[in-house]
Amino acid sequence: MRSKNNQNPIIRLYLNLIEERSLLFFAFLSSIINKILDLAPPVIIGLAVDIVVKEQNSWIAGFGIKEVPAQLIFLAFASGIVWSGESSFEYLYSILWRNLAQLSQHKLRIKAYEHIQELDMDFFENDNTGRLLSILNDDINQLERFLDQGANQIIQLFITVLIIGGTMIFVAPKIALFAFFPIPIIFLGSIKFQRKLAPKYRDVRNKAGLLASRLNNNLSGILTIKSFTKEKWELNRLNKESLDYQRSNKAAIKLSSAFIPLIRFAILFAFIAILLIGGFQTWNKSLDVGTYSFLVFITQRLLWPLTTLGHVLDDFQRSMASIDRVIDLIDTPIKIKDGKIKIEPKDIKGEIIFNNVNFNYPGRDLTLKNINFTIEKNSTLGIVGLTGSGKSTIIKLLLRIYDSNNGSITLDGVSIKEINLRDLRKCISLVSQDTYLFHGSVQENIAYGSINPSLKDIIKSSKIAEAHEFIEQLPDGYKTIVGERGQRLSGGQRQRIALARAVLKDAPILILDEATASVDNETEALIQKSLSKITKERTTIVIAHRLSTIKNADNILVIDKGKIVESGKHEKLLDQNKIYADLWNVQVGI
Repeated sequence: MRSKNNQNPIIRLYLNLIEERSLLFFAFLSSIINKILDLAPPVIIGLAVDIVVKEQNSWIAGFGIKEVPAQLIFLAFASGIVWSGESSFEYLYSILWRNLAQLSQHKLRIKAYEHIQELDMDFFENDNTGRLLSILNDDINQLERFLDQGANQIIQLFITVLIIGGTMIFVAPKIALFAFFPIPIIFLGSIKFQRKLAPKYRDVRNKAGLLASRLNNNLSGILTIKSFTKEKWELNRLNKESLDYQRSNKAAIKLSSAFIPLIRFAILFAFIAILLIGGFQTWNKSLDVGTYSFLVFITQRLLWPLTTLGHVLDDFQRSMASIDRVIDLIDTPIKIKDGKIKIEPKDIKGEIIFNNVNFNYPGRDLTLKNINFTIEKNSTLGIVGLTGSGKSTIIKLLLRIYDSNNGSITLDGVSIKEINLRDLRKCISLVSQDTYLFHGSVQENIAYGSINPSLKDIIKSSKIAEAHEFIEQLPDGYKTIVGERGQRLSGGQRQRIALARAVLKDAPILILDEATASVDNETEALIQKSLSKITKERTTIVIAHRLSTIKNADNILVIDKGKIVESGKHEKLLDQNKIYADLWNVQVGI
């Protein structure tokens, strides 16, 4: 998969980290100064040889220091300054690049996660959790490793070629030609290998995402795997995904490894040329001994770092593939546009109107067709229908998890598309049929939708949800850890905690989507009794398969194949003797 954006990954990264440009500048500068000082020792060696050979006629003597001992002492003093400065700037660039790496990975991870939370549910239904986890962890960590080490290596390699090349051209232009001969070959080869490596590392990152997805799905579904004795089947599937990832890595490694011998042979040619040609010129007295010593040492400093280019290029391409994946995620467009009207839950009356609403999920036929209904403030609406009829979709549209194709949905006469999205959702308490509890205590899960509630309020909401009694019997009461997804609790217990959470939120609109599906009849009756108290002061929508849950609703909608086919109170719908009456008769055993 190619990047959604043709812009260079480095530019894309810089644009997303532009606030760190000052830190980047000083890290960049420290690397440059460190490399300049690091290249000084060959110059010092050349000057030392020049002093010993030419004595009062040496290059340093031209500055007025005629005595050889004084020249050597001066050179020793200069060496101390150079070494101290090189060490200081090495420490500085190390600190700066590591801080930049840590800051960048943190900001990009938070930025990516924040963006993910803004995306519509269609994105999650067409993507997978494993791939997203791979991006948020592995890819961002890959970027961190590159900024920690690879960026400095690339900068210093470039500075080495630039400074040493310029110096050699100034000192011995004819010999410099031989030293520079392999560099175009190396860089042209680097560009060629880079182009070939880029798609291979994109494939590696994609395979890593698929592998992470398989592991995530299997760990989440371990109970199903065990109950159907599919351990061997899943092991084989995981083995296939892991082998695919291994093969992708092998292909990339095979190509990147082939680059290093090419570099070494090019470097060998240049070094031998300098050694022989410079040696003959020195022997013939056409080149100074000090200059020749300097050229031999400096050639090694120029060419030898190029042997690491293969590894640097390998890390660079891995990180560029990761950068593209991270920033592609950040650049994913948000389909649900935020409204500008600010509202407060305390000011909401709760009148909801659906007017000619149509909706279909991407790539599917219409799920809802010309939906029209009104929910008066502080009234209760029941919604029933067969599985797949569109009941839960109505709730998703009200919450703006999705937006309707056409028609309008209003809250107190204002289109919900014009209302600030967070404000809209603050006005709604939802108990979904897919109950989700976070790893933490019972108390934390009940308090999840509220701001710093007291334990007294938490207990009160638990009593309304008929959860207090079983919570008190847990090993640590309200402090009991529920486990990931609440796996230490039964389905009914999880649902009652979710209901207590919604009650505690105390929003003007309460939505119960199969909220009592996992509780027994006795508990349902108790919950219904409690709910009859809190629904008097709020607008309530109840979706239920158990018709006993909604028989006291102010209005009941019967949905069939995306259309409202019946509406009215319980008694009226029974008198009509249609779908609702048939469902009721089945449930009461008539």
